[in-house]
Amino acid sequence: MAATTRPRRHVLIVDDDRALRHVLASLLADAGHVVEQAGDGHEALRRLETGGLDVVLLDIGLPGVSGLDVLTRARASASPPIVIMMTSDDTPETLLSAVRRQAWRFLRKPFAPSAIVEVIDDAVAASAAMSIEVVSARPEWVEIVAPCTLEISDRIQSFVMQLDADLPVQVREAVAQAFRELLNNAIEWGGRLDPARKVRISCLRAKRLLLYRIADPGDGFDIDKLRHCAIANPVDAPLQHAIVREEQGLRPGGLGLMMTQSLVDELIYNEARNEVVFIKYLD
Repeated sequence: MAATTRPRRHVLIVDDDRALRHVLASLLADAGHVVEQAGDGHEALRRLETGGLDVVLLDIGLPGVSGLDVLTRARASASPPIVIMMTSDDTPETLLSAVRRQAWRFLRKPFAPSAIVEVIDDAVAASAAMSIEVVSARPEWVEIVAPCTLEISDRIQSFVMQLDADLPVQVREAVAQAFRELLNNAIEWGGRLDPARKVRISCLRAKRLLLYRIADPGDGFDIDKLRHCAIANPVDAPLQHAIVREEQGLRPGGLGLMMTQSLVDELIYNEARNEVVFIKYLD
C-alpha cells in the first residue's frame, strides 16, 4: 500500500517554552512540514511581516506582546494564516476573545504533542473562507452564526464545550452529546450542508441552568412524518423505525432525537421545528 502523501505546509510555532517548541518542531518536521520558531510576541510579529505562513501555533501567554494581539495581527494580514491557539488559560473570556478574532482551534495545555500533526492536517484541509461570526461573547450569553458545514460543526463543538469545562463530568458529557446531535441535525437537514446557509447558536448560562438554542435556515419538519426515527414510533411498535429504515435503504440508526430527550431536562421546538431549545438544570 502506498504511503499517504501529506501536503507540505509552512508552520510557525510561537511559545516561550523552548522545550515544547522543540518537541512540536521535531514532530512537524518529521511529518514533512517546514517549521520555524519564535519565543515571544515581538519575534512572532516580525516573522508575520514577511508572510508565506500557512499555519501558526500560538501560545496566548507570551512575554512582550500577548498571543491574542499576535492573533489579531495575523488574521489582518493580506494572506492570513490559520491560527491554532495553545494555552493553559481556558477562562471563557480568553476562549471567546480567541474565537472572535478568528482562531481556528483552541488547544488547552497540557495536550499530547503527537496530536498536533492531526490538528494541522484538519486545519489545512478546511476552507479558510468559512468563518464563525461571534454575535455575543459574554460568558453568560454566547451567540454565534456559522456556515452549515460539518467541519464548522466540529469547531463550534470544540469551542462551546470548553465553556462548560468546570461542570461535573456527567453533566458536561450529556450536554456535549445533546448539543452535537442537535447541531449536526440543524446543519445537515436544515442547512443541507450548504456553506452559503447559516445556523445560529445561542448558549446561555444562569446560576441553575444551561440553555442552548439552535436555529437553522430550513423549513422545519413534521415529527409525525419522521417514520425512520425512533421518536415517531407508535407506543405499541417501539422498533417500527428500524423496519422503515430497512425498507428505505437507510443505515441502522434513527435514535438521535430520542437519545437527546434522555440527556437533557427540557427539549422544546418552535412551531415550524426549525429552532430548538434544550435546557439542563444544574441543581
